[in-house]
Amino acid sequence: MNQSWPGGNRPWPKPRQGSGEQNWTFPLQGRLPGLRVRCIFLAWLGIFAGSWLVYVHYSSYSERCRGHVCQVVICDQYRKGIISGSVCQDLCELHMVEWRTCLSAAPAQQVYSGLWRDKDVTIKCGIEETLDSKARSDAAPRRELVLFDKPTRGTSIKEFREMTLSFLKANMGDLPSLPALVGQVLLMADFNKDNRVSLAEAKSVWALLQRNEFLLLLSLQEKEHASRLLGYCGDLYLTEGVPHGAWHAAALPPLLRPLLPPALQGALQQWLGPAWPWRAKIAIGLLEFVEELFHGSYGTFYMCETTLANVGYTATYDFKMADLQQVAPEATVRRFLQGRRCEHSADCTYGRDCRAPCDRLMRQCKGDLIQPNLAKVCALLRGYLLPGAPADLREELGTQLRTCTTLSGLASQVEAHHSLVLSHLKTLLWKKISNTKYS
Repeated sequence: MNQSWPGGNRPWPKPRQGSGEQNWTFPLQGRLPGLRVRCIFLAWLGIFAGSWLVYVHYSSYSERCRGHVCQVVICDQYRKGIISGSVCQDLCELHMVEWRTCLSAAPAQQVYSGLWRDKDVTIKCGIEETLDSKARSDAAPRRELVLFDKPTRGTSIKEFREMTLSFLKANMGDLPSLPALVGQVLLMADFNKDNRVSLAEAKSVWALLQRNEFLLLLSLQEKEHASRLLGYCGDLYLTEGVPHGAWHAAALPPLLRPLLPPALQGALQQWLGPAWPWRAKIAIGLLEFVEELFHGSYGTFYMCETTLANVGYTATYDFKMADLQQVAPEATVRRFLQGRRCEHSADCTYGRDCRAPCDRLMRQCKGDLIQPNLAKVCALLRGYLLPGAPADLREELGTQLRTCTTLSGLASQVEAHHSLVLSHLKTLLWKKISNTKYS
């Protein structure tokens, strides 16, 4: 009897010959079209997702990386005689400044690795005024009017000196050391050493002073943990070559970083980062940098974005601060917080993590920060130093780092505990690596 499926002509599956039981086999032809459709759909979905990621990455890249715009605008102002500087001729006429890898995190601040006179450099330039799409045709004139508007023609060198001193007082506080800093500014402005400051030189150095990082670089030039300033043209400036990143995952594309679970981030730090003794040496340098920011020659500075992405080091594992954009003078932070209306402490935040308490009765921010630099750095070092730390050191190191993170930003406590805790930490780490190849 020829058996078939109800309502069709397809034959019934034939039983396999077995040990007394009938094992039915069904033809695969009916399932193959469904599998093909699924495979085609998944392949299409993968292509679509990949194309979308590529599009987002490159559209973000083209928005963030506008070094060519920066160079065109700067050189246009230089050729018009509006600005000048020690690298203008090499940048705009001799083309001796080579732009390499884009490192910009935001469109407003262009950062590139580069080469200048056979030296590795970092190129930095701000292009806020040129990013307005409605004003691209007159970008350069707007930049001239907005950025290079001071000092005006007819300003004497004495007036420019007073103008610079007033600016520094407003941003750094009324410090007795500021006249010496003004002298440095004027000396740098006279890059051709002709014992006079031209209007173009004065406009350039004034524009540079508006850049927070440049002001910090100038203030910390004598400190070994800040990058050395090499030259400038207008408000574009060059510093020493890009330091190595302390955490290789920081170099991952921004879209991928949130996808990494904390455990994997810690594993990447251990696998891809330096060996623990080198990390200890970098950490000692970071602690020394915190010391330099606390009551230095030009007052106190606050670290307002304490992340491993800002921690760099040289080829010999000496600490270098990779980015000073979010380091701010105490006077600037206090001026921002003073009288600021608030409902809770989150409203009293300067930068990313310089936070002050909120007086809920007065609904105004208080002046003292909740955490000083050292407490934030110690919180960072707990995740950086404890994984992989030697067994005989881990417990004591963990205890000292926990103690350190409890420091408050109140002036009465900072003076009493800051130096002591910092000294203990440095001594503990240095004892472990001294008299070895890592010291």
